[in-house]
Amino acid sequence: MQLRMTNQREIILRELKKSKQHLTADELYDRVKIDMPRISLATVYRNLEILSGAGLIGKLEISGRQKRFDYDVVEHDHVYCTVCHKVNNLNIERQGLHTKELKAVKGYTVTGYRLEIVGICPACQKKIAKQEKKK
Repeated sequence: MQLRMTNQREIILRELKKSKQHLTADELYDRVKIDMPRISLATVYRNLEILSGAGLIGKLEISGRQKRFDYDVVEHDHVYCTVCHKVNNLNIERQGLHTKELKAVKGYTVTGYRLEIVGICPACQKKIAKQEKKK
């Protein structure tokens, strides 16, 4: 089935492409409603699911967190800041995980994997250090 590129989807894609961040549906809604004041949050959610299902955008499902969306669909990993909640791309060499080893994971047929790294970003580390100095 051919995906129809509606005006709503074009604007959502444009905003994702412009962003240097991995946006949540709520963040994207705030940006999209500037150009389309009558759009609803539910419409943004629905279109994000359709676009990610069609492989036009990436969907990041970080454990216990709101889904985020990525314009870059090339497979890559991410690091998540536990303080400011920003997500950044990682370019980690994946050669350490061999296909044969992955196939032997408790009898599963492995269809893919994602590396989830959490920590505190440099900007938040600086803020924390400044707060500690004030104490």
